[in-house]
Amino acid sequence: MSDNSRDPIDLGPISMTFSVLAEDSGGTVTVGRCDVAAGAGVPIPHFHDEFEETIYGLEGTTTFTVDGREIAIGPGDTYCIRRGAVHSFEAGDVDAAFLAIVTPGVLGPEYFFEIRDAVIAGGENGPDPQAIGEVMVRHGLTPVSPGG
Repeated sequence: MSDNSRDPIDLGPISMTFSVLAEDSGGTVTVGRCDVAAGAGVPIPHFHDEFEETIYGLEGTTTFTVDGREIAIGPGDTYCIRRGAVHSFEAGDVDAAFLAIVTPGVLGPEYFFEIRDAVIAGGENGPDPQAIGEVMVRHGLTPVSPGG
């Protein structure tokens, strides 16, 4: 298990690989490729007040739910998730991939290393939702209860 910031960070059915880090851009942007297994996604709706997250579709289709609206992102599609917008995502019937472009570059590999560690700590039972929530808050993401 590598903690090299440019190696893929394995989160089970999702992996993140960063190509631009905050230190590369003077803190203005981070860019990461998110690979998502068919049917997998981020089940905890959340928002962030400190950055925008622009999504650029690479492979397959990932459906983002943003403020209750479903937005399908396929190859070549782009969508900007504005600060404060509650969102989550799920891949469709096939594996999918997209670029996540964070401006300013305040969210990077450190967040995903901590999420990975929480996933591993959960073992066969899966990650503890409270532990995941604590990591999210520590990195500027605010979890929102489903439907709330």
